[in-house]
Amino acid sequence: MTQDVETSRAAGEPSVPGSRARRVPTSRASRASRDVRRPRGRRGRGRRKAPQPGKTVFKVIAASLLSLAMATGVGVVLVYNNWNNNLKREDVSTLLSNRPAKEQVAGPSEPLNILVMGSDTRAGKGNGIDGEAGGGLSDTTILFHLSANREFAYGISIPRDTAVMRPECKRKGGGVVPAAGGYEKWNAAYAVGGPSCTIQQFEQLSKIRVDKYVVVDFNQFKDMVNALGGVEVCIPEDIDDNDHDIHLKAGTREIKGNEALAYVRVRYRVGDGTDTQRTRRQQAFIGSMISKALSADMLARPDHLIGFMNAATSSLQTDFKSIAQMADLAVTARGTGADNIKFVTTPWAYSDKVSGGIEWTPEVLKLWQLVRKDKPLTPEFLKDALSAGDKPDGTASAGTPGGPSGTTSGSASGSASNSPSGTASNGATNGKPGQTPTQDNGLSTSGREQAGLCT
Repeated sequence: MTQDVETSRAAGEPSVPGSRARRVPTSRASRASRDVRRPRGRRGRGRRKAPQPGKTVFKVIAASLLSLAMATGVGVVLVYNNWNNNLKREDVSTLLSNRPAKEQVAGPSEPLNILVMGSDTRAGKGNGIDGEAGGGLSDTTILFHLSANREFAYGISIPRDTAVMRPECKRKGGGVVPAAGGYEKWNAAYAVGGPSCTIQQFEQLSKIRVDKYVVVDFNQFKDMVNALGGVEVCIPEDIDDNDHDIHLKAGTREIKGNEALAYVRVRYRVGDGTDTQRTRRQQAFIGSMISKALSADMLARPDHLIGFMNAATSSLQTDFKSIAQMADLAVTARGTGADNIKFVTTPWAYSDKVSGGIEWTPEVLKLWQLVRKDKPLTPEFLKDALSAGDKPDGTASAGTPGGPSGTTSGSASGSASNSPSGTASNGATNGKPGQTPTQDNGLSTSGREQAGLCT
């Protein structure tokens, strides 16, 4: 609010309601000079600059506040306080031990690692979409890495069925959870100790320091999709999972509500039925969400903007101190476009260490090293990357390097497969030499088929 007042004063507007602005006499020459400088357009106004895609989350927040400010100054304070009150702030740093040091890298800011956990609790109203009993597991775990120069970002998905040796950890209240006596699935850590145990597990196994964390539940995710007016998907054939009462019609269209929740949750009767390929489908969906949230269309709909922020902050569990702190982070990342936000999965191979499980391959060490050193994804990982700017079916968009109008030629490169590394055998690019390591071609036809995306 203080900034708005200062801006008004700088523009020569009265700072106190009811006061008069002092008129400054002007000469005929000065008036003529202003007339020459004024752009000639319809009704004497200059041409409006068309909204550009790739807006940051900060600008979404700013536009929301501005639209409210035009209605009432009090409204700005009220909506900001509402969003802050929506946050469930919980600092778990005191529960973590033996934490890895964060490597120092050059950049205008520091690189940030944010661990996002999707809680699959069915306890809340509307959460029981798939008919399963609630267990408090975290079926979705994604590490988001934001570079120090804010020129690239990527999310690394960790499949829930990954076999790991869970370390000792502390849960809320300080109770100690003993280390697992054998291999357990990745998502068991959340079940026994919540976010703190998942963070402890991630840090000990990857040697990467987590800066912030966020926990999102089913209802919150569904409300965010609804606030966007739906998210476009491409379903190749009807999905009928009678066991979990999930039924989705084939076609390319925007889905929201229970349909959206069912789409990201469904595992059987779609694709190859594995959790790793469901992860691919979730990455494509999240990418579409990000692309739409950052689009110019969102800026033109204050009701959608405010609804999205209400949904995004509702019951959000995090150690971010406030909405302002999140906005400050978004300001520093305003140069990162949707095409520079990539999604990959930890390299994997099938494993009998846990039921229906997988395990990491040695390539995962290279992936963790890129995060620690704040490096962009290399070609061996980009060949399986999805971008937030990709089409809903997992293919590169026309504006994405490697897409129809990009710099690479040939067909899309490989996708996650049943190879020992869980990655494709094809090369990262089929194009010209000298391509930057931030390019990708989307998923191959076989990769989209396995994930249950259109081919």
